[in-house]
Amino acid sequence: MNQEAADFIVATRAALTQASALAVHYSFSIVGAVIILVIGWLFAGVLQRWAYRGLEAIHGIDETLARFFSNLLRYVVLILVFITVLGQFGVQTASIIATLGAAGLAVGLALQGTLQNIAAGIMLLVLRPFRVGEYIETSSVSGTVEEIGLFATELRTPEGLYRLAPNSTLWNTPVTNYSRRALRRHEISVPVAAGDDVKGVERQLLALARAQGTTENSPPPETFISDLTAANATVTLRYWVRNADWDRVTSRMREAVRNDIFSRKDAA
Repeated sequence: MNQEAADFIVATRAALTQASALAVHYSFSIVGAVIILVIGWLFAGVLQRWAYRGLEAIHGIDETLARFFSNLLRYVVLILVFITVLGQFGVQTASIIATLGAAGLAVGLALQGTLQNIAAGIMLLVLRPFRVGEYIETSSVSGTVEEIGLFATELRTPEGLYRLAPNSTLWNTPVTNYSRRALRRHEISVPVAAGDDVKGVERQLLALARAQGTTENSPPPETFISDLTAANATVTLRYWVRNADWDRVTSRMREAVRNDIFSRKDAA
């Protein structure tokens, strides 16, 4: 009986000694993990702000893109901090990294379309084929750009309707930007019957173009015979208009040609 009591006391002392050793060991690990977490969290926040300010200072980098990359950098640092903390407790981080890689691959395959839109959104924000406020047209969508996001672009149609276009659709197709250039060319064609004064029609068209202020732009307006048959000839006026004045000038030019040239022909 005395021997059993002695063995119990010895076993209890051994267990207590081992428990105290483990407590001391893991207490240091816990304290180290807390310190790493705090420092890593603060460092990730500081690095995120530095990255955002640096990207924002670069000419041509959109604010959405700057926020995306700065937040991505912060999350990468936090993941590395988390893996380091697990290493403090003796966890094999190599298997965790391999698991994260496999999970990332699976998520990438499952969200292939979404990631394609994100990649296209980044390219649109970096290369800037169009900006907010510009009118664009593709084979499937057209409208004024209101917002360029990482996943989709918001447009406003000429009818005032809201339209959302995936970025991959805009990136993988030719885009016509009607607002990017300062000048835009316009043409008006006038049929001239055989025997009529072709040079007189050309002078009239040039006078109308000058009256609308198109001579302020470069190159100056010009006329030429764009079609010729035995019955008649077609005289075309080609002139350049500022983008801001496109609708006003082209509308007035059509009205002036109808009133000053076609009306005179009808009267004659």
